[in-house]
Amino acid sequence: MLDVRPDCACAPDPRTLGELADRLQRPGSVARALPLLPLPCLQVAEALAALGASAPRTELESLLGTESARLDTALRTLSAHALVWPGPDGVLHMATALRDAWETPLGLGPGLDELLSGMTSEELRRIATTLGLTPGTRKRERLDAVLAHHRAPDRLRVLIDSAPPRARDLLERRIRLERTPVMYGSASESPAERWLLDRVLLVGRKWSVEPARVPAEVTRALRGPGWYAPFDPAPPEIPLVSLTASNVEGEAAAAAVSFTGQAGALLGECAARPVAALKSGGVGARELARLGKVVGCDEPVVRLVLETAYATGLMAYEKRALSVTEAYDGWAGQDPADQFTSLLHAWWLLGRTPSGSRDDDGKALPAVGRTSPCTSCLAARHGLVTATAGLSESHGVRDPADLGPLVTWHRPLAHELPQDTTPFACLIREAELLGVLAHGAVSPFGAALLHDDEDLLRTHARRLLPSAASKAHIGADLTAVVMGTPTSRLAALLDSLADREVHGTASVWRFGPSSLRRALDAGRTPAEIQADLSDAADGPLPQPLTYLIADTARKHGRLRLATTACAIHSDDTALLAEIAAHRKLSRLGLRRLAPTVLLCRTPLPTALDALRAEGYAPVAEAEDGAVRLEGAQQARATQLLPRPRQRPRRTAPTPGLALRLLSAPDHEPHPDPGHGIPFQTDAEEILACYAKALNLTDIRQLAHAIHEHEPITVEYLAVSGNRTIRTVSELELDPPLLSAYCHLREDQRVFTLSRIQAVMPV
Repeated sequence: MLDVRPDCACAPDPRTLGELADRLQRPGSVARALPLLPLPCLQVAEALAALGASAPRTELESLLGTESARLDTALRTLSAHALVWPGPDGVLHMATALRDAWETPLGLGPGLDELLSGMTSEELRRIATTLGLTPGTRKRERLDAVLAHHRAPDRLRVLIDSAPPRARDLLERRIRLERTPVMYGSASESPAERWLLDRVLLVGRKWSVEPARVPAEVTRALRGPGWYAPFDPAPPEIPLVSLTASNVEGEAAAAAVSFTGQAGALLGECAARPVAALKSGGVGARELARLGKVVGCDEPVVRLVLETAYATGLMAYEKRALSVTEAYDGWAGQDPADQFTSLLHAWWLLGRTPSGSRDDDGKALPAVGRTSPCTSCLAARHGLVTATAGLSESHGVRDPADLGPLVTWHRPLAHELPQDTTPFACLIREAELLGVLAHGAVSPFGAALLHDDEDLLRTHARRLLPSAASKAHIGADLTAVVMGTPTSRLAALLDSLADREVHGTASVWRFGPSSLRRALDAGRTPAEIQADLSDAADGPLPQPLTYLIADTARKHGRLRLATTACAIHSDDTALLAEIAAHRKLSRLGLRRLAPTVLLCRTPLPTALDALRAEGYAPVAEAEDGAVRLEGAQQARATQLLPRPRQRPRRTAPTPGLALRLLSAPDHEPHPDPGHGIPFQTDAEEILACYAKALNLTDIRQLAHAIHEHEPITVEYLAVSGNRTIRTVSELELDPPLLSAYCHLREDQRVFTLSRIQAVMPV
C-alpha cells in the first residue's frame, strides 16, 4: 500500500503513473482512496477540479492564494496515488475519476469553455460582437476570443458593473441558486436575462428545459479579488501539556495490563458458557450486559474484546452461538505480552469501530456482526494515531476530545459514529483502553502500529507488561490478590475455589463457604484443596482459611438427596423385604431406604402395573397422603369436528395439457451463461453473486432500476435485525454495496446487497 501520510515524500516511478491512473478509472477505486487523504490534498484536488481538471501550477496557486512551497507536500501525496501529476509542459493534470467526485467544485459550476462547447460558430460571432471583440473567421478563433475576455478578472468585473440593476440582481440570484440543485424551468426572455445571455454572463440552450448556468469565471469575478479557495496546509493548533516518556509508558502499560486481564476473564467466561447469538447475527445487548456484569467491565470493553478475539480467530460462530476455538487454549497459555500483542494488532486492522453500539436511527447494533468492512473506520483509526504522532515531542493534548479536530484534518472523509458526543469520541476511548494513547500522546504501542512493525510492538509489550503471575497473596480476610495478569493455571485454580471480585491491573478473589462447597461438589477433597492453595500462595495459608476449609468439609454431605420417581412404604416390613428381593421386580430400580420405605426409580403408573402383575395389591396415594380413587372416566370430545365435505368432481384434463404439466420443471430455472438461461446484463450477474436472498425476478427488477435510474422499493434486513421497507432512487452499484438515496430518511444511504430480502415496484 502506498504511504498516505501528509509528510510522504516518495512518489512512484513516472513510468507507472499511467498504469496507476488507469487503475483509478475503475469504479470505486477513487472512493477507496479519498478517505485516506488529509484535508490539504482534498482542497488542492477540488481547486484543480474547479479549474477544469488541468491547469498550470501558477493558476492553482493563484486560486488557493498560497505560495508554491506550501503546495509541495499535498501535490507529492496526490502524485503518489496517481491522482494528480505534472505534465511535460508544467501543467497539472487530474485523473478523470477524481474530477467526477465533485459536481460543482468550490460551488463554481462548469467553466465557460465547457458551457460554450456546443454553440455554433454564428452564435459565437454574435457574442464576440456584443462584447466589442473582433471575431475571427473560424469557430475556434471566436471561442478563444470570448474565453480570453472572460478569463481576465478585471475586464470581467467592469462588464458586470456595467450591467443594468435588474440584470445584476438576477445574476446574483442565479449564483445563489447554483449552490443548490434547484430546477426552475427554461430561461425566460426578460430584458435583464437577455442582456446576461448575450454577454455569456449566463449560458443557456435555446428551447431547452435545463436552467441557464453561471460560468465559473463569472462567479469568481463576483466573489471579488480577495476571495481564495479554502486551503489549510497546517493542522489546527490545540492546547498541549508537557509529558515525559516515563509518564506515557506508565499509563500505557497500566491500560494494557488492565485490558489483557479483562480480556482473559471475559474469554474464560465465554469458554465456560458460549455466548448466545441473535437470529439475525451478532451478539445482542442482553448478552453483552450479562458478560459485563459477570466480568465487571463496561460494554465498550466487552465489545472491544469480542471483536478483536473474533478477528484473531479465538472465537467463532457455531450453532447460533459465539464460542471459543481451539486457538483460545494456546492463547490462554501465552505470556500477557503476547496475548496483548495479538489483540492489539487485530484492532489496528479491524474494518469497523468495535465500540459503536448505535446506528444512524439510534437503534442498538449487535456486536461481532458479520458485516462488510468499513474503509472509513479503518482510515479514522490510522488518522487518529497519525495525528497524535505529529504532536510536538514530549507533549500531549490537555483534553483527549481535542484530538477530534486533528483527526478531521488528517482524514476529513472519515465517518464519525452516531453516538459520538464529540468528534471521534468512541475511537479515542478505544485507543486509551488499549494503551495506544496515554495522557493525550501516542505511546510506544501506537508508534509501532504506525510503522507497521509487529516485532517492535511485541518488544515494547514484553518490556512494559509484567510476566504472568504464578503466585497469589492470600490474606487473613479470605481474599487472594494477584498483581498483574495471572497464569492460566493460577486463574483456573482460584476460579474453582473462590469468587472473582476485581479484574484488571490487580485481580481479587474471595473465598467463602459457597465457593469451597462448589469445589467439594466437583469431587475435590479438603487435603487436595489445601495442598493446591499452599503451592499457589506466596506464603503459608492463613489460619482463617484453613478453618473455613475444614468447617465446610465437615458440613458437606451430611444431607443426601436420592433420585426417585415414587416411594413404596408399608408397616409390613416382611412384605417390603419380599418385594425388594423379588427377581422380576428388579427392573423397577428398588432401593431399601428404611425397614418401612423403598425408593423406586420407575414412575408411579408403571410401578403399580408391575406390582399388580406379580399378584400384589398396591394402592396409589394422593399428594396429601390419602388413598387416590381410580374410577372409570368416560372420554369426551372437547369440540365437535366439522363434517367432511364432499370433494367436487373434476373433469379430466386434456392429454396435451397433462403432458405439458408433467414435463415442466418443478422449480424456477437459474441463470447460467454456460448451460442454461444467460444473464441479460452484467448487473444481473453481479447481483446474483451478492444478493443471495433475491430470486431471479427480483434480481432482474433491481438490475433494471439500476440501468434505467428508476426508483424502487426494497425490503431490507438491518444490522440490528429489524426488517424495513425503503423506497430508494439514484442507485449506484458498488459490490458488495448499493448506494442510493433513501426517501424514508431523506439522505444518501449505503445498503449491503446480501441484506436485501425482496424487491417491489414503487
